[in-house]
Amino acid sequence: MAAYGNKASEKVEKAMHERKRGTLKSGRSGKTVKSKKQAIAIGLSEARKAGGKVPAKKKNGAAKKASSARKSTAKKAGARKSTGRKTSARKSAARKSTARKSTAAKQSAPARQRMPSRQSPLHTIAMPTAASASTTR
Repeated sequence: MAAYGNKASEKVEKAMHERKRGTLKSGRSGKTVKSKKQAIAIGLSEARKAGGKVPAKKKNGAAKKASSARKSTAKKAGARKSTGRKTSARKSAARKSTARKSTAAKQSAPARQRMPSRQSPLHTIAMPTAASASTTR
């Protein structure tokens, strides 16, 4: 069974012809269309508006992510147990593990000491002054 109807092929053919002639314009911006893919997309869009047999548009990346996120949360919600609250044993175990992590981090991190700022080599060289220059002559 064919996915596209005759009206769709006519509209796409017309759009491709206009693209070759340089008369096919983009909908919003009004710029001339140069891409074959864009011309096909415009033809299919026109066929949809005219009521031709054309499959639905593919979802873009953001819409796919949103719908898949909704599906996964629905699956998780159905699979979860409805206990509601944590038991006191679970709470204390969680507290202990976080306490262990924080103390381990404190022990492993060395104490930071402030390093003296480096001075440029010009400061360390003794420059002759006017008084010392007069004594050397």
